[in-house]
Amino acid sequence: MNASDRLDATFLALADPTRRSILARLAQGEASVAELAEPFAISQPAISKHLKVLERAGLISVGQDGQRRPRRLEPRPLAEASSWLERYRDIWEASFERLDALLDELQREPEQAGADEPPRSAEKAAGRARREGQRRRRRS
Repeated sequence: MNASDRLDATFLALADPTRRSILARLAQGEASVAELAEPFAISQPAISKHLKVLERAGLISVGQDGQRRPRRLEPRPLAEASSWLERYRDIWEASFERLDALLDELQREPEQAGADEPPRSAEKAAGRARREGQRRRRRS
């Protein structure tokens, strides 16, 4: 499975709240299928299907402890997903910074211009922020 397929499988597995709850439980330590099924009002076969999705994504593994086959959390796919998301953090932060600057300018404008004048600089600021966002998207 290539990196893109692994990322797809990880996000598909994380898209379900039951599977996210299972991962949260496994973050506390390994558990059997029965222990993982306990808090849910669904059948054990349904839990097993969720576990298969998590296993295929590489998010959990199956151990061997005598007769027991406990599941445990595998951190690598979550780290890969986190790394992928981090690349977009700069873009999000830049967008929030532009929005903050625009809001600051809009809040200062009525004080400077008076209540009766139209906020022309706000329109210019919005245009600048929009163009800056377009330039950043083209660069990435």
